[in-house]
Amino acid sequence: MSTCTHESMTNYHAPLSLGAIAETLHVWRERAKQRRELAQWSERDIHDAGFSVNDVMAEAGKPFWQA
Repeated sequence: MSTCTHESMTNYHAPLSLGAIAETLHVWRERAKQRRELAQWSERDIHDAGFSVNDVMAEAGKPFWQA
């Protein structure tokens, strides 16, 4: 299974296809799920992963359509 890259999702000149729309929706759904999970991490989880609390909260607070 392939995933859309940031570049492919911003190519406004490419014709829209049902597959491209479905792939974009899939990416958005996965991104929203990951950010919900990230928002549930404890400070220890964040530290163990090597991230800062501010970085994690900034990422978790982004809307699903924003990469």
